[in-house]
Order: sequence, then C-alpha cells, then structure tokens
Amino acid sequence: MSTIAAYVYRHGRRVREASLTEDGLALEPGEFVWIGLFEPEEHELRTLQKRFGLHPLAVEDALSAHQLPKVEVYGDELFVVARTAQLDEGQIRYGETHIFLGPSHIVTVRHGSARAHTNLRAHLEASPALLKHGADYVLHGILDFVVDGYLPITDQIEEAVLAMEHKALDAFLSRDEIRALFQLRRELLRFDRLLGPMEEVASRLERLDFPCVDAEVRPYFRDIRDHVRRVGLRVGALRETLASVFEVSNLLEQQRQGAITRRLASWAAILAVPTAVAGIYGMNFDYLPELHWKYGYYAVLGAIAVACLVLYLAFKRSKWL
Repeated sequence: MSTIAAYVYRHGRRVREASLTEDGLALEPGEFVWIGLFEPEEHELRTLQKRFGLHPLAVEDALSAHQLPKVEVYGDELFVVARTAQLDEGQIRYGETHIFLGPSHIVTVRHGSARAHTNLRAHLEASPALLKHGADYVLHGILDFVVDGYLPITDQIEEAVLAMEHKALDAFLSRDEIRALFQLRRELLRFDRLLGPMEEVASRLERLDFPCVDAEVRPYFRDIRDHVRRVGLRVGALRETLASVFEVSNLLEQQRQGAITRRLASWAAILAVPTAVAGIYGMNFDYLPELHWKYGYYAVLGAIAVACLVLYLAFKRSKWL
C-alpha cells in the first residue's frame, strides 16, 4: 500500500486514523481528513476520487506525475502541483507533490520525493491553534515544507562554487573541474526554471480568492512567495559567480600563458646573441675582425657575456624574467 498516513482532525487535533474505505472516510461536521500517498496505485486514487469527487483531469495529472507547478480550480476543489528538489552527488533530483484540497479533505500525492511528510505532520499537529484553521493551513504547511527544501540546495552549491573560485585563483582548472563547473551551471538553469512557476503558485494563493482557502490563511502564502523569491535571487547570484569563475579562470590562464611567452621570448633574445656571433665567426673568410688576434677568442666570449648580461638585466627590470 502507498498510503503513508491518513488521519481525521477536529479543532486542530488528531482524533482518529482513517482507512481508505467508505466507512473509514466518513466525516462529521467540523472534521477534515489529511491523507498522504506516495506513488499510489491507480485504484487507490480512484477510491478517493469516488469518495471526495476529485476531478478526473486532476487525478490523471496526479497519476502521470509530469507536471509543472500550478494551481487549478475544479468546482469547489483546488488542485495544486509543487515540485520538490534535493541535491544528490552534485545533481539536483526533482520530484512532485500533488495536492487535492476540498472543504473537508486534503490529499497529498508524492512522486520521486525522498522527503516524507512525517515530521511536517508532527510539526503541524504541535500547533493546534493554527491547524484548526483547516485543510487550507495544511496546504500552506506542505508548500512551505517543499520550499524549505530548496535552501540546502543553494547552500551546498554555494560552497562548491566558492571552492571552485578559490581553486581558479590558485591554479589552472582541470578538465574535470571545468566539466563540473558547466554541470553546476546547467543544474542552476534547470532549477531556476521551476522557481518562477512556484513563485506564481504562492502569489496566486495569496492574492486570489480560491475555494477552500479562507481569507485569514491567505497571508501565510506571502511568506512562501518571499522564500521562493530569495532562493531565486541566490540562484541568480550563483549563476553570475559561476560565470565570473569561468572568466577569471580564462583571464588567469591567458595571463600565465603571456608570462610564459614573454619568458621564452626573453631567453630566445638572449641566446640569439651568441648564436649570431658564432654564426658570423663561423663564416669561411680570412679577414674578420680580430680573427688573428691572440686574445680575440676571449674578447669575443667576453663581449657575448656582457651583451647577454645586459639583455638579462633589461628583461629582469621589465619583469619579463
């Protein structure tokens, strides 16, 4: 069975466990049921569809589990899709949470998300004064729980980016490190694409008059919208930092290559002096300056040494060496 938990609440307190049967889902006035499912079988959702009148299109979306964040209204029922995310070995893994909200029920369907709602349920049950608002407050808690999962992702990626930035300032980035840099950039681009729809979901729940969402609960969604916006700003800053790391790495590499080129050119110029002199005196002529002088050999070597020393000092002064 994919049913993780199903409990009935009255006045903000859990009163009993509910089973997915006609009798188990019978509710009294003032009660609502919170049912949590994880990758359910079709017949389980069909049972809930029959009991609570879930819209067929929403049920199909919950079964297919390939949706972007959105809010849809079907009569007096609200259908919300949120995307979960977590970082796993440098890659962001995505999941989905589908939420059916009605006057006396809230059904959550999770796909691909490793973060269960057990702790969230315990946290909400610890605040009966807030939970007594009803199922719409549970909707807020679930969306807040999903968005809070975004923050560790940005924290971990930020640490990786700062480490890469420090490495780029000290040495050449290796091929694997450059590949990791582009992998992080690609992950941030994908992550940024879901933040926009998630912010729109929170904004609509805050501003618009939806069924099953009371006016006193709507302001709570502003906090979710602000969280998503802050995550979006951090993601944008990380993308800019990654771009700057790549640019700095290129600039430093060009600078190092320029320094090596100047050093090689300096030594080539210095070595050109003895090469030129030796080439001239290697010519097969009888009459060359000081060719028959007793100390001509030593004088030429001395001149070569002086010329090389002068060039060396000149290049050293200009910081080419």
